[in-house]
Amino acid sequence: MTNYNPQEIEQKWAKVWERKKAWQVDLKKAKKPYYNLMMFPYPSAEGLHVGNVYAFTGSDIHGRFERMRGNDVFEPMGFDSFGIHSENFAIKMGTHPKAQTAKNITHFTEQLKQLGSLFDWSRAVTTSEPEYYKWTQWLFLQLYKKGLAYKAKAPVDWCPSCKTVLADEQVIDGKCERCSSQVMQKELEQWFFRITKYADKLLKNLEKIDWSERTKIAQRNWIGRSEGATLKFSIFVPPGHLPQGDKLQIEVFTTRPDTLFGATYMVLAPEHELVEKLKSQIKNWGEVQKYQEEAKQKSELERTELTKEKTGVELRGVKAVNPATKEQIPVFIADYVLASYGTGAIMAVPAHDERDREFAQNFKLPVNNAPLVSVEEAIKKSGGEKKTNYHLRDWLISRQRYWGPPIPIIYCKKCGTVPVPEKDLPVKLPEVKEFRPTGTGKSPLASVSSFVNTKCPKCKGKAERETDVSDTFLDSAWYFFRYPCTEFKNKPFDNARIKKWLPVNMYIGGQEHAVLHLLYTRFITMALKDMGFVAFDEPFRKFRAHGLITKEGAKMSKSKGNVVNPDEYFVKYGADTVRMYLMFLGPFSEGGDWSDKGIVGIYRFLNRVFELAASKIEAKNDLAALRNKTIKKVTEDLENLRYNTAIASLMEYLNEMKDGGKKHIETLLILLAPFAPYVTEELWHELGNKDSVHAQPWPTYDAKQVGKQRIRLILQVNGKVRDILEVPSTISETEATALAFKSRNIQRWIGGNKVKRTVFVPGKLVNIVV
Repeated sequence: MTNYNPQEIEQKWAKVWERKKAWQVDLKKAKKPYYNLMMFPYPSAEGLHVGNVYAFTGSDIHGRFERMRGNDVFEPMGFDSFGIHSENFAIKMGTHPKAQTAKNITHFTEQLKQLGSLFDWSRAVTTSEPEYYKWTQWLFLQLYKKGLAYKAKAPVDWCPSCKTVLADEQVIDGKCERCSSQVMQKELEQWFFRITKYADKLLKNLEKIDWSERTKIAQRNWIGRSEGATLKFSIFVPPGHLPQGDKLQIEVFTTRPDTLFGATYMVLAPEHELVEKLKSQIKNWGEVQKYQEEAKQKSELERTELTKEKTGVELRGVKAVNPATKEQIPVFIADYVLASYGTGAIMAVPAHDERDREFAQNFKLPVNNAPLVSVEEAIKKSGGEKKTNYHLRDWLISRQRYWGPPIPIIYCKKCGTVPVPEKDLPVKLPEVKEFRPTGTGKSPLASVSSFVNTKCPKCKGKAERETDVSDTFLDSAWYFFRYPCTEFKNKPFDNARIKKWLPVNMYIGGQEHAVLHLLYTRFITMALKDMGFVAFDEPFRKFRAHGLITKEGAKMSKSKGNVVNPDEYFVKYGADTVRMYLMFLGPFSEGGDWSDKGIVGIYRFLNRVFELAASKIEAKNDLAALRNKTIKKVTEDLENLRYNTAIASLMEYLNEMKDGGKKHIETLLILLAPFAPYVTEELWHELGNKDSVHAQPWPTYDAKQVGKQRIRLILQVNGKVRDILEVPSTISETEATALAFKSRNIQRWIGGNKVKRTVFVPGKLVNIVV
């Protein structure tokens, strides 16, 4: 082949690799197992976008690099196909989620195969297949048996558009992460996982795992451990207004118990249970009730936004007693206090807290600059105790939707709540015509009598199934366990296989999942260890967060019309060019801005590589030092996912290799192979090699040779080039300046002029100013 034709080359080698099953690893016989994983996608109808390609390419380059270093790299791929995103699109298109998802997966698979990645398709998983969600339901049952799954009534974030509850982490700036609708509060009975039981361990283990620091910071902040104390304030009620012996108290959690003397008012969450108990005492009940309804229309994030104006209503007729001063102080309700955090009540100390001071100014409340007391004294005076509190709350997993795994629970009037026996799994999702969300707080499955009505596994009497489905984040919280164990039909994972291949060696994904998916995977792994199913408590040895690809400085979105579809660029320039261009945009951890002009430069680079390799010119110069330097630089950059600078080094190598000969061309192809797998395979065989370039051992470098590299040192007089010398790359300023003044050309241009100063740019030039 004389011209670079990416389409022809890529189609040819894709068929060869698929026929040879080139990327399949024998998981049983592998001697150096290396599990390289990327976050699997949900199969949207739009197909792959460049953000997907960016993440998958960065992960695949790492996998290919480790493979060439002698590791048996397992790089699977699958589809996170259950959930609101797939269901909403099916509703929009007027199709059934099952049919729409299958169609999307077919399209996605075709696109993914174009990428030239190491994906082992023989072990693909699809979370909406019964063979997979059978084990998602099994996982729920194990957590239920262990007391880590429970049902409770609680105020929850509700999306009026998606018509379902959302976990805290799925609410962004007060809006649904999926559809951007304003979220509101609703009280429903829901299923939860006790992730809070693992709060300390989730926090402590962050010290021992090799993860992106920004991801660890996000998790620390989300877990939000704070030490303080609970203090108790009595409610003042006139004699005869409460049943005899009934004593009401407000319990608060504070990190500053030493400010107790300065507490001048109390604030309860609008939904605090005491408000209803004090109804007969509250003189402005209508105003209080109106405020409670307004608070329900806001998400928790919206309510706690620091910059929002602090609003509230005083409970007139109700007073609390400061246990330190014995003074009666007013009690308010305000939406910035949440019933689900701490005790749902705070003591307000405007002298020591900016938020309390702002509220006090709005309501003309006193500020008491009382002296601080010891923590022990404050606790003693109030009858409280030391306590640790967390921002983290239990994981809400119920969803009132159709497209998800049914929660495997049965309700019997005689036996109560009964888990579905494991032998009866999976509880299959029935295929129904009407699957739209109802908005009533119940799943569409509640109206499917053939699904709801069943027999109790214990007494065999009439019973009903749970009709909520589980959160899609439960599907993805364990998928990495299933990939290496897909052939095991009677268990979710095999102990010997898991022991050999997990924890995952490298996991790459988006930072936006720091407090969602990544926190849930850690919790599930810890729980599985405690239940004796696995021997480790962290799922990923390494995690690296990738950056974001933008267009003209803005995040890509359909509404802005700036989404880049990679398909047209695959056709025009080839997958190799797209892969390399994305990696060259900037540091992998930061991302970069897509430009149609920029991609042309990478295409030209690959054309130059093709032309040089095809020419088969013999060596005329010695590039040993540059070769060793390039191997060293590219190796170190790949180890640290610095793909853009590795590519820059390869470009520099090519620039000096105009007639470098076969040895250097082969080195270039091996170093380039992880980035551009198709063209390097083609050229490797064009050079007469029989085996694959991807089967070659990664080249090593001679440290002594690295220092011997020679460079061209430019000599200038008043900024104009007057001579060029070839010198060692390690030349010092003193040595370079001395050589410059010895140059006959430089001496001629200086003449009898006085030298004012010299400027030395390491590795580039000496400029003499006269």
